[in-house]
Amino acid sequence: MVVGTDSPASTLQLDGRHRRRTQNREAVLDALVALFADGLYSPSAAEIAERAGLSPRSLFRYFEDTDDLSRAAIERQLRLAAPLVHPGVDPATPTPHKIQATAAGRARLFDAIAPSARAARVCAHRHPVIRDQLRRDRVFLRRQLATLFQPELAGAGDEFLNGLDLLYSFESYDFLRSDQGLSKSKAIAATVAAVGALLRSA
Repeated sequence: MVVGTDSPASTLQLDGRHRRRTQNREAVLDALVALFADGLYSPSAAEIAERAGLSPRSLFRYFEDTDDLSRAAIERQLRLAAPLVHPGVDPATPTPHKIQATAAGRARLFDAIAPSARAARVCAHRHPVIRDQLRRDRVFLRRQLATLFQPELAGAGDEFLNGLDLLYSFESYDFLRSDQGLSKSKAIAATVAAVGALLRSA
């Protein structure tokens, strides 16, 4: 008896293949993010495959090349962190609380995406898709600040929004945490103090 393509056995087989493919693809992405966390932002296919427990050749069943893999890993991390993007305040929130909540919200977001965010900045010069994604993310976060702090910035020049954008950026937070060795709470406190000083001069 020949089993047709629409038979239960065939469907189960296809479902099993799809599940294994999905699991292996996720394992590769997990492996790359783990390598990012180890500070390896441009690992070789062999290094990724070893961490994932697969053969190097099998990686390219799921991704066109290592750049495509890097893009997919970075996009997945950003997608998973999306619920952390909004700090939970609005333009009408009192300024001191707004400054604190925005600093704490950005810290949660940046801690969640740190390995992939660093990798994106390393890869952006050679990967237009990642470069465009970075640009869109930066524009979104800047517009978020412009909206949240519109009452405080009313009548102020663009340099004050530029300053806010800098102080609340991933690069500034990563500098405080990685280069200065500050704890999360101290990095937030430093950001709050700097933003407060900036807005008082606006």
